[in-house]
Amino acid sequence: MKITLTKVTNLLNKVTKLLVPFVAISLLLGIIFGTSAPFIGDVYQNVSDILNLLGQDALLALVALLIILIVLKKD
Repeated sequence: MKITLTKVTNLLNKVTKLLVPFVAISLLLGIIFGTSAPFIGDVYQNVSDILNLLGQDALLALVALLIILIVLKKD
């Protein structure tokens, strides 16, 4: 059981390390080209919708995301 959990954890870590830069680049390109870009606009719009749902706490959410990214980068 412990070996399987370790393998799953390693797989999820690798997937996360692969997807985080992809999302960051998509957000940057969404800011540059706007939401009309085919796939990039969808990522940007989804993140924008999430921040709008948070309302006034959007700044707090951004800080939390930065902390999460710093923790991921630390590994």
